[in-house]
Amino acid sequence: MEVIVKNKIVISVILAALLIPVSLSALTGEEIVRRADDIQVFETSAATGEMRIKDRFGTKVSTFKSWSRGAEESLIEFTSTAERGQKVLRTEDELYLYYPDAEELIRMQGSMLRQSMLGSDVSYEDMTGNKDRLSQYDIELLGEENFKGRDCYVVEMKANVRTVPYPVQKVWIDKETFLGWKGEYYTKSGRLLKEMEVLRAEEISGRMVGTETRIVDKMKTDTETIMKIMDLQIDIRLDDNLFSLDELSW
Repeated sequence: MEVIVKNKIVISVILAALLIPVSLSALTGEEIVRRADDIQVFETSAATGEMRIKDRFGTKVSTFKSWSRGAEESLIEFTSTAERGQKVLRTEDELYLYYPDAEELIRMQGSMLRQSMLGSDVSYEDMTGNKDRLSQYDIELLGEENFKGRDCYVVEMKANVRTVPYPVQKVWIDKETFLGWKGEYYTKSGRLLKEMEVLRAEEISGRMVGTETRIVDKMKTDTETIMKIMDLQIDIRLDDNLFSLDELSW
C-alpha cells in the first residue's frame, strides 16, 4: 500500500512538472494583440487594389494605389475615373484629403473624420485607429473559438482614452498566424457599429496578410464594402518625401 501511495505521489509530481511550462507559456490578451498588431505593420509597403461598394442603389468600384511606412504614415491615391487623383494622407498626428480638380487640401478633424470615404462603409476615422491599441485599450482574453475552421483567440478591448474611433472592440485572432479574421466594433453602451471579416488571406514574406476584407457599417441599411488587395510589395524603397504635404499634389 505504501508503495502504491508513493507511486501516486511521484506520478502527480511528474504531471505537475509537465504542466508548469504550459501554464507559463500561455499568452495574455496583451501579448496576443501585440503579435496581431506586429504582423500588420511593415517597414514599408506598396499596393494596388479596389474598393467594391454595395448599397441599395447598386455597386460601385473604386481602384487605388497605396503606400505605407511603419504604423504612422500612409498614402492612398484613387485611380478610378470618377475619383482619379484624390489622395488621403495619414501622418503621425494628422489626416489630410486632397482634391486635384480644386487643388484643395483639407485637414480632417473632429466630426469630419466620421464621414464615409467615397460612400463606402469605411470612414476616414477608421484610418486613424489600431495604431496603438496596447496603450489605448484595456485588453481581456475571453476564450477561444473556432471561426471558419481556424482556431482563434477571442479578445475584448475596452478603451481607456476618448480619442479612439470605437470604445469597444471584439476580435477573433488566429492562434497560429495571429491574423485577425473577424472584428466587431461597439459603442461604450454596447451598440454594434461596424463589422469586419477577412474573406481571403495570403502568406507574404512569412506573414499571413488579409487580402480581401468585408466591412459592414451597421448604422446603414443594406450596405457592404469589399476591400481587395491585388498586389502587395513589402520592405521596398520609398521616396523619403512621399508622405509629406509638399508632395501631396504631385
